[in-house]
Amino acid sequence: MMRLPFSFASPAGPRGRLSILIFHRVLPAPDPLYPDVPWADEFEAHMQWVRSWFNVMPLAPAIDALFAGRIPSRALAITFDDGYADNEEVAAPILRRLGLSATFFVSTGFLGGGCMWNDRVIEAIRACTAPALDLRPFGLAQHVLDSPAARRRAIDATLVGIKHLPPTERASVTDAIVAAAGARPSPPLMMQPGQVRRLRELGMDVGAHTVSHPILTRLSPEAAFEEMSRGKRELEEILREPVPLFAYPNGVPVQDYGLEHTRMARDCGFSAAVSTAWGAASPRSDRYQLPRFTPWDRTRLRYGVRLLANFRQAERVAA
Repeated sequence: MMRLPFSFASPAGPRGRLSILIFHRVLPAPDPLYPDVPWADEFEAHMQWVRSWFNVMPLAPAIDALFAGRIPSRALAITFDDGYADNEEVAAPILRRLGLSATFFVSTGFLGGGCMWNDRVIEAIRACTAPALDLRPFGLAQHVLDSPAARRRAIDATLVGIKHLPPTERASVTDAIVAAAGARPSPPLMMQPGQVRRLRELGMDVGAHTVSHPILTRLSPEAAFEEMSRGKRELEEILREPVPLFAYPNGVPVQDYGLEHTRMARDCGFSAAVSTAWGAASPRSDRYQLPRFTPWDRTRLRYGVRLLANFRQAERVAA
């Protein structure tokens, strides 16, 4: 039912479009605290829908075909950000079973079973046994923790409150929040280097996502370039092959990265870069600001309709 409208919205050739899906995690089972994060059975169902509607391609050749005017109709690529262990343990085997590929953008500083600052906050508040958590000493709020919904509200407000702090200050506040919540060890959520190599063995691609996942606009130009170039080098050392693609951390244009960072991506030797702005790319798009989008709907029809509506988003055109 959806193939025909997708064919009109995303034709082959010079007028072609490329939809790029973005994910972060696929859990082995549903999470009551985060019911919006896909779990294995749900993700597999969604990927079956996508496979039936689109020509799913690896991202790098899809980008090359788009800008060469040779993209097939209904072209789509799948991406993951950050480098969670469940990407290799849960998502990649599902994709392989369905005959699909994806590109996994990895922040190298967390490899080896690390835990990103946002996940440290999430897991600390999840595990807090106190009835309330007072974060006012850190410039935040006090939160009641009497239900999963209340914990989720506390987590969301806390993450928004510290996301755009300078990296050193954000790390310090994160430590203080974890201590206030009970100072339990953070879980090792991220991949081991061997899992990155395993993704390639499974037929997946790997892209760079900096070292420490900073907000690039909060860094000096020198520090931003080092984050981008070093992340690329470290992945290339792990994989023993070039890493041509980059994803901006957080990825909101202007807010999280600027035009100077698109020039840095080019100077680092990346052939293209992706953001988190909604939309579907066209040959007019900026190759270093390609949009990505994923529907949050749980029924086949709504998921497809929202993907179709995404073609109407304004694109960032190459200068």
